[in-house]
Amino acid sequence: MNRQFTTLIADLGQFNSNELVKFSSKFLRGNIDQGLKNPVTGGMPADDPLLLKFHGIYQQDNRDFRAQRQERLLEPNYQFMVRLRIPGGLLSKQQWIGLDAISRKYSDRGIRITTRQTIQLHGVRKRNLKACMQALKRIGIDTVAACGDDSRGVVCGGNPMISRISREVQEIAKRTSNRLIPRTSAYEEIWYGESKSLHSANEEPIYGPLYLPRKFKVGFAIPPTNDIDVYGQDVGFIAVVRKERLIGFNLCVGGGMGQVDTRDDSYPRLAQEIGFIKPDEAPEVAEIIMEIQRDHGDRKDRHQARFKYTLDRLGLSWFLNVLQERRGKPLLAPYPINFTRNSDDIGWQRGDDGLWQCTLHIESGRITGALQDQLAGLYQQYGGFIRLTTNQNLQLTHIHDYELPQLKTRLDDLGLAVLTEPDLQSANTLTCVALPTCGLAMAEAERYVPSFLPKFNQVKSSHGLSGLPITLRITGCPNGCARPYIAEIALTGRAPGLYNLYLGGSHTGNRLAKLYASNVNEVKILELLSDLMKRYKTLAHQNERFGDFLVRTTLLEDMSELIENQ
Repeated sequence: MNRQFTTLIADLGQFNSNELVKFSSKFLRGNIDQGLKNPVTGGMPADDPLLLKFHGIYQQDNRDFRAQRQERLLEPNYQFMVRLRIPGGLLSKQQWIGLDAISRKYSDRGIRITTRQTIQLHGVRKRNLKACMQALKRIGIDTVAACGDDSRGVVCGGNPMISRISREVQEIAKRTSNRLIPRTSAYEEIWYGESKSLHSANEEPIYGPLYLPRKFKVGFAIPPTNDIDVYGQDVGFIAVVRKERLIGFNLCVGGGMGQVDTRDDSYPRLAQEIGFIKPDEAPEVAEIIMEIQRDHGDRKDRHQARFKYTLDRLGLSWFLNVLQERRGKPLLAPYPINFTRNSDDIGWQRGDDGLWQCTLHIESGRITGALQDQLAGLYQQYGGFIRLTTNQNLQLTHIHDYELPQLKTRLDDLGLAVLTEPDLQSANTLTCVALPTCGLAMAEAERYVPSFLPKFNQVKSSHGLSGLPITLRITGCPNGCARPYIAEIALTGRAPGLYNLYLGGSHTGNRLAKLYASNVNEVKILELLSDLMKRYKTLAHQNERFGDFLVRTTLLEDMSELIENQ
């Protein structure tokens, strides 16, 4: 056990209770194996739900039925969300077919593409968890570190216009993900029934027995598209391309979207560009920065435990000195880069390698019912690969010219061609899952979009703005899973039917939105937006984005309209 781990453990009695759970868990084993065998309850006892997160699993219950079950003296309707680890969102056709079968057998709510470029299976029952995990293994997928106080799945942007560069960055992202995941054999023992090894102090050479203070997010962006919202990552790598060659990455640190509305010391933060590294250095640099957070992150107050707070508490100069000391050399100066958007190009694009890709818009990332059947039919004949995006969409990739006519016909026959030409605003809207299963949700998000979006579009249309793409994000709570604080317009849930309204983020994801109105209902939200859109129509510069207009005209500085009903 290294010196830093020893120092942390010496302070264990002063830490948040979660730290003791991790330390006592025998490297994430806990009593999970025994709890899975208990037929008396549909849930997991004691501390095991916390440990399950490190295995990519959240214990949840259906909150739509919570009150009814309490009245009948029944335990909550326990179910589990299983989140997959899919570095860069890349899947083969065979893996999708396997996932489709797994979701139909074990999940109550189909397949959901998340804003971190992976898939969640909702409504998996405890009795089916092991079988589900083993089925995932058979198609080459795991759920290691998809949740918990560790490095979450590494996301990676895509740019078909520079296909070779995109493939190179994807491979680096995959290597980074594999380098940052926990090493404990608890996962294989519990889920696959592999022979148990004697765990020791060296079982987690990177994480140690306390793992990280909180989750840690890493992402790779490929300009000019900032589809992953790189400035919202704990560590972000921005590809720098010169003369059709990847020469390295600009390094960003300290981004994070989550906040707690009731605490003044809780806030979203944009990552800062601090330097440049060569391509092959990215996995090691990500590990070093994660280790700095492991050693210096706040383990007493979990609300202050994210890396962004560590940077603000100890200072960027301190961090740069520590990073240089551990790397053995300083960072190089960052290169100028330019982003033009943080949304996906929906429809057909041809790469510089001559291959095509087609991006299908999936509303809120939810694939179930008829859509799931349509996609299953498509993949029986489709011969390419699949890529998930952080905007909750699905891409068909590696399509040759000779395959194009047949694939377009197939999409049309299956009723999927409509997904290549979605409503403009829908294509620029993200949501989190929220109710009924997320335990943190205070208001609707995914289920709210079908009713809210037509009203939002009507407001736009009434001011002649139907053709204007506006980044809209809706979350059921302030934790920021759909990255709302970077959006031009964002709603974060406060209570059933009530939201905080944020405005003024940028269309490229490099500016934070500001709180404009608190605890407002739908009628008030649409009224406020209608007034601002009316001004935009009259005063905006040519080709000026909505968020840019709000900032330029200082409309967001006039807080007289801020509604305080707390």
